[in-house]
Amino acid sequence: MWGVSVTAVMVSTEFLEVGLNTVNKAAMNRGLSNFVLVLYSNIFGIFILAPCIFIFYRKRSPPLLTWSTICKILVLGVLSYGGQICTYIGLGYASPTLASAMADLTPAFTFIFSIISRMEKLDLGIKSSQAKSVGTLVSIFGALVVTLYKGLPLFTTYPSKKRLIDELLLIPQSNWIVGGFFLASHSVIFAIILNVQTWIIRGYPAEMLVTLFCSIIVAILSFVVSLIVEKDTNAWRLGLNMELMAIVFTAAFAVAFRSVVHKWALRKKGPIYVSMFKPLEMVIALATGVTFLGDKLYLGRFSIINC
Repeated sequence: MWGVSVTAVMVSTEFLEVGLNTVNKAAMNRGLSNFVLVLYSNIFGIFILAPCIFIFYRKRSPPLLTWSTICKILVLGVLSYGGQICTYIGLGYASPTLASAMADLTPAFTFIFSIISRMEKLDLGIKSSQAKSVGTLVSIFGALVVTLYKGLPLFTTYPSKKRLIDELLLIPQSNWIVGGFFLASHSVIFAIILNVQTWIIRGYPAEMLVTLFCSIIVAILSFVVSLIVEKDTNAWRLGLNMELMAIVFTAAFAVAFRSVVHKWALRKKGPIYVSMFKPLEMVIALATGVTFLGDKLYLGRFSIINC
């Protein structure tokens, strides 16, 4: 029963993840700052989590918080801030589709870091270990292809001879490469985060409290960095627009709901299980990006499943 419940929640989370990337990309196209998005979403997330924690622990006592756990949460907070910044910078340069393609790297890096942290054992004599090893190599190779190679667009009008030559000889745009680099960096950081969260949550089984403490750390780091980096005063202003919608959606889903769900699933199943659902984003994002953002579907860059 628990296995089915965890799976259903994780699948639903990946659907919402693609929606979040699409909304955030639309908001960034309207001028939303990456740094402001991280700061405001974590502040809003704190106000969402705090009353939930108060209600949940009103008639029960939370686990004892030790200095060791506090230090681990500090590390998690720093990693979370780095991961969020890499995600939104990469999304700003690229598209939700590429973000989902780079998310395919997560299971590979999670497997590697799980071996390093001894949460997973590697025995090439066992078929499951062989499959995971091959999957790791395929994921990394596929991410390189989807970033560096751009084929002809699909489902478009037939190009002229000059345009056909341009498409065939086209050097990948710098924005796409930069976006792919930051999104791939997020996949590496997120893989580490999954292992660190598992390490924390198995010793301190309080998902909402860990998420709250982590959000506070991210908000503090983001505030300091944003004051230094974001000089445009208009970027700090909020109105009833797409930017506010993106911030609220990110706070409610990414900062609060998704973080708690991941920690819960990590405690139940472990880091590799959670990372296994990331490739679902690719198929969902293909349809979303083409339909709502007008992305072209290319052999290579967008159609990684055809590579």
